[in-house]
Amino acid sequence: MTQPKSDLSLRVLVVGSGGREHALARAIAADPAVTQVHVAPGNPGTAAFASNHPVAATDPDAVAALARELDVNLVVVGPEAPLVAGVADAVRAAGIACFGPSKAAAQLEGSKAFAKQVMAAAGVPTAASRYCTTPDEAAAALAEFGAPHVVKDDGLAAGKGVIVTDDVEEAQAHADACEAVVIEEYLDGPEVSLFVITDGTTALAMQPAQDFKRVGDDDTGPNTGGMGAYSPLPWAPADLQQQVLDQVALPTIAEMERRGTPFQGLLYCGLALTSRGLRVVEFNTRFGDPETQALLALTDSPMGQVLYAAATGTLAEVGDLTWRDDYAVTVVMAADGYPGKPETGGSIVLPPDAEDAWTIQAGTALDGDNLVAAGGRVLAVVGRGADLREARGVAYEHLVQIDFPTGFHRYDIAETAAIQQIEEGS
Repeated sequence: MTQPKSDLSLRVLVVGSGGREHALARAIAADPAVTQVHVAPGNPGTAAFASNHPVAATDPDAVAALARELDVNLVVVGPEAPLVAGVADAVRAAGIACFGPSKAAAQLEGSKAFAKQVMAAAGVPTAASRYCTTPDEAAAALAEFGAPHVVKDDGLAAGKGVIVTDDVEEAQAHADACEAVVIEEYLDGPEVSLFVITDGTTALAMQPAQDFKRVGDDDTGPNTGGMGAYSPLPWAPADLQQQVLDQVALPTIAEMERRGTPFQGLLYCGLALTSRGLRVVEFNTRFGDPETQALLALTDSPMGQVLYAAATGTLAEVGDLTWRDDYAVTVVMAADGYPGKPETGGSIVLPPDAEDAWTIQAGTALDGDNLVAAGGRVLAVVGRGADLREARGVAYEHLVQIDFPTGFHRYDIAETAAIQQIEEGS
């Protein structure tokens, strides 16, 4: 990566309070050009190395006012809800560089129907779909595509608005519970997450990752926001990043520019590697959680400088992203009851972080001096190693040292890929 100007001094505000924001703030703080890191509102984990500020992440005026008060020169918006609320617009209106799309551009995630329209106009390969606003329309679409049924809430649903089921009654019930849905043909093949950082013109692809959406081992139970992830993918095509740039990201970015809503920030490409080729499952407009935790454990690029370049239209000067020659595995610890009603208030005692394994906090809070669960996905443990077997080993070894009686986790994150890697000697 091209070296930055020697006088670059970054004061960064990260917006959000989850595991993704903890991981982002941690990576940004490690950048030698970064002199200050603030998080709004943050969590007990971010307070260990950054300044937390009790501001509502979805209040554009409040976030912009805080950014001015702190005299930061870069704001990084983590979650989707603040983006759809227009936080990035308010920050830019205050004259401060912001990594994250405008409210209009964030509709790529805020509306599945809008994303489908953009993909169609840009010639991006994706599943055939129908937009449905009535039970009769949904029933007709379910019959047209057949099982497995894929039903997506058209709005934001914190990663839990999609069901994939062979049960047509369950699919219909999900559609009926939403104001509007997108019903799609089922895509075969493994799913991959690939993040693209863009300033609206130049685009840099990160390494591919894979997350685990189902709550239980062997991909059983309901969808969640993600129970674990790993990167890189030893089984993925070697040219996958270039394929995604050429077929998906750059055409989408160009179409958004043509529409007068340029996209700047993080384009999350959820992909299926089908028997008929690459297909887009979904777009998100921010770093994905928990893939971000694994990816940021592997990047050697100074993330504060990269995100600042994307926010200021100078990403072409950055050069390629650089990566460690390692693997990373993230295992999520969730509160009992998740993804339904999680049991909050459970006590948590964490072991010290190690060089190759550490804990990222997400749904946590302090009760006096005691750390407690305050959400559904509470912690994410990251392990890093020379191969997937080693990365899994150090992650799970670290996890068993965590005292969290009302928490649970999956035991099989990256297990199949690790076994395949061993068998193939890759």
